[in-house]
Amino acid sequence: MKHIHIAVLDSSYVIYEGLQAIFTRFNFVQRISHASSLDELENVLRKNFCHLVIINPHYIQSSLNQFLQLKNQYICVKWIGIVYAHFSPEIISRLDGTMDIFDSKENISNKLLKWIASNGDENTPQNRDTITERETDVLKLLAEGKSNKEIADKLNISINTVITHRKNISQKTGIKSVSGLTIYAVVQNLISLDDY
Repeated sequence: MKHIHIAVLDSSYVIYEGLQAIFTRFNFVQRISHASSLDELENVLRKNFCHLVIINPHYIQSSLNQFLQLKNQYICVKWIGIVYAHFSPEIISRLDGTMDIFDSKENISNKLLKWIASNGDENTPQNRDTITERETDVLKLLAEGKSNKEIADKLNISINTVITHRKNISQKTGIKSVSGLTIYAVVQNLISLDDY
């Protein structure tokens, strides 16, 4: 599973520490960086690729042009607002998603998994068709890191059948990467988060 990098832009170190405590329970979160200004965030983004930026919308409101330049420059980044004050719908609409300061740990965790699984495309169909029982078996073993041959041996099917099941799973979920499929399996409660 790929390792992701999250940057948190908020002047509150307490907010950063709280988010870090939640995110570090995921083995796939490799790094969490903290920035207290858009300039600091730009330095973080320049040095390391970030998958997600958790941002206090105050920074968008006070420096909209600078934010839009960053967002346009780093188009692969998912921009998520952490909201604990009222902001206009126009400001919130500039983001890919939001979390509320009062969200539970589980709610934040579920949102994180969905944002990562969506790979920056909110329009990806998550359930075009129902995944069959056999495809679910393949998906679970794939999420465990098993190779096509290992899956074939375990399920007593051919490697070509495994490859066909993998193609069907990707078509049905709209997710191609193994890491994305693993996150999808966690979000759909097909595998336990405790295993990761």
